[in-house]
Amino acid sequence: MARPQKHRTLPPSSAPAGFADRIDAFIACLNLERGLSHNTQSAYQGDLDACAAFLSKKRRLKTWSDVTAADATAWLHSLRDDGMSAASSARKLTALRVFARQLVRDRLRTDDFTELISSPKLPRRIPGALSETEMKKILAAPTGGDAMAVRDRAILELFYSSGLRVSELSSLTIPQLNPGGGFLRVFGKGAKERVVPVGDKALQALRIYLDAARPAFVRAGKTGAEIFLSERGTAISRKTLWVIVRKYARRAGLEKKVKPHLLRHSFATHLLGGGADLRAIQEMLGHANLATTQVYTAVESGRLLDQHTRFHPRNKG
Repeated sequence: MARPQKHRTLPPSSAPAGFADRIDAFIACLNLERGLSHNTQSAYQGDLDACAAFLSKKRRLKTWSDVTAADATAWLHSLRDDGMSAASSARKLTALRVFARQLVRDRLRTDDFTELISSPKLPRRIPGALSETEMKKILAAPTGGDAMAVRDRAILELFYSSGLRVSELSSLTIPQLNPGGGFLRVFGKGAKERVVPVGDKALQALRIYLDAARPAFVRAGKTGAEIFLSERGTAISRKTLWVIVRKYARRAGLEKKVKPHLLRHSFATHLLGGGADLRAIQEMLGHANLATTQVYTAVESGRLLDQHTRFHPRNKG
């Protein structure tokens, strides 16, 4: 079940005349029909505005009906020449592909001008992960019994226990938590719902926080149903969660840069290392495609190779 979206209207497209109206109609479709986030809509609009500006100025085109695959490819080459990374170029091509398909659906074009364009080749990025020892140090870093420490312990435990995205944790509400069943109902990307287990240590930390610490953050007229609250009584922000994670990583003595997503990577990597099924991890992470989850097998393979190299007697010269 999808959670209703709060629709936020973007300002009109800044693209040249002849291009802007179709971009505005496309963004309205994303907002009303597809349930994409405001940030995604804004990114798509910015990419399409930039593409339209190039097509108008450099290719002397007047409307989207005039655009060919060669024109779109020229835009992508210009991004590369300006030093844009392959990943960023690929994201912009994705926006253009979705838009081109919408033009075909709306019968404004008979062909998809992006169909034959190859995506920029991306280097395979293997996500980093903390070791189990490093993770234990971070979880032990919030000390004391004050409300802030109790809250932060619950945040860190839940990040690691359930592999949540930072946006998912910041918007998590009390009705989404089922402590008796030991799970959360999480609304992830595209407002898709999934069920995520919560471990015993995280449940214990959450119970203590909800009973003893959360009331200290409640402010009349400001506090909603969100589980984690700021000092102002409002839902804790993503920025604050980043600060909290960095703070306790430093306190734990970790020199590497630790971000909330690194705890998510560690959650997946440690589950896989412990023998968890890859498809179960996919479901818990909320990945639409198994290939996205399979990148963690490379992390685990790398760990095994390192262990073999270090400890097998035939590798010692």
